[in-house]
Amino acid sequence: MSDVTPPAPPPFEAALVRASEELGFPSYYQSCVRPLLRNPEGRWPRCCGGGCEPCAQTLIQVALRTLELMGTPRQAPLPD
Repeated sequence: MSDVTPPAPPPFEAALVRASEELGFPSYYQSCVRPLLRNPEGRWPRCCGGGCEPCAQTLIQVALRTLELMGTPRQAPLPD
């Protein structure tokens, strides 16, 4: 048994898990949301209308909810 405590997960991890659960977003797609969280005020993808899975709009919804749960909502407007 080790006395070393494992490092705490990044603060966004619990928020991302919760947002995913709330929105019915599969956990295996969470890695697609992380780049949006690293650059919350940057350019985000838009839905292309091509039926992609996951859709960029779904990624945005999960990212926005994650930021909201963290208390750091996005300030920049989303692209039209």
